Amino acid sequence: MAAQALTLLREVSRLEAPLEELRALQSVLQSVPLSELREQAAELRLGPLFSLLNENHREQTTLCVSILERLLQALEPVHVARNLRSDLQRGLTHPNDSVKILTLSQVGRIVENSDAVTEILNNTELLKQIVYCIGGENLSVAKAAIKSLSRISLTQAGLEALFESNLLDDLKNVMKTNDIVRYRVYELIVEISSVSPESLNYCTTSGLVTQLLKELTGEDVLVRATCIEMVTSLACTHHGRQYLAQEGVIDQISNIIVGADSDPFSSFYLPGFVKFFGNLAIMDSPQQVCERYPVFVEKVFEMMESQDPTMIGVAVDTIGILGSNVEGKQVLQKTAEQQTDDLLRMAESWFSSLSRDPLELFRGIST
Repeated sequence: MAAQALTLLREVSRLEAPLEELRALQSVLQSVPLSELREQAAELRLGPLFSLLNENHREQTTLCVSILERLLQALEPVHVARNLRSDLQRGLTHPNDSVKILTLSQVGRIVENSDAVTEILNNTELLKQIVYCIGGENLSVAKAAIKSLSRISLTQAGLEALFESNLLDDLKNVMKTNDIVRYRVYELIVEISSVSPESLNYCTTSGLVTQLLKELTGEDVLVRATCIEMVTSLACTHHGRQYLAQEGVIDQISNIIVGADSDPFSSFYLPGFVKFFGNLAIMDSPQQVCERYPVFVEKVFEMMESQDPTMIGVAVDTIGILGSNVEGKQVLQKTAEQQTDDLLRMAESWFSSLSRDPLELFRGIST
């Protein structure tokens, strides 16, 4: 079967409109084990297939993408990086998103390979195109680009390539596309920052972490709600929590919770802010966090009396998180009187909302 596939591949390379041959090749490849294709890797000439992608023919493009997905798996990442460099670059600027996703999947294979990743780092134009893929409309393309850049940044050379070159300017230019793209770049920066203190240092020096934190504590409530999720991810690492504490960000978040009572739009961001402290408590010390930021605990019990199901859900989840270890249980026990009153009122409220006659309802269920 592998021999038949090679024959069809040669046919495709010499024809101008090889639609029938492409259909046949796609069908044959479905039956050829990957191990057989790898044995024939030296005979695989993929240039003509990439060339066919440049023509404005939807079915032809779809077939070529499907065939290339299969054949490229038979090639080593180093081979792809060295011999298909120009094809990869063109693929990242192709108008068809499926071609971009195909190309980024190969970039993903390359950056996962320690021998091949150098080829990417030495290709500034390719890196630039990956950065600009973050700004595309297709979310799958953007996510693949973020994943590749995040993986590249795991090495010192990768950090230098991204943050000590013109690529940083490209990243900042991409952010200007729109709000959604700006948040994607923040997502990338948080992923990189979470790896190590050194990675965080590169990101803070770039100014992008500072920009994220300014938006978090700014006046736009919807932006706050989005940014707190990313900052919570950063706080999942010890060095991230240290940085946020040193910069006074945790105190600022606490102060915003304090002022939430006078903010009619606080329901947009308050659940995220409370979740932030809940995660902070369980990762560090529930006692220290709750004692230093008492407004956090007070707000949790306030939210349990809310008429908003989202608020109640977050409050219940947070209490569950706090009570998941011994220290957290001791913290909750210290506020036992408040718990009893608040939880009793909440239980009464829920009980009353079941029906006009809750007791009769339960009596009917039990009989």
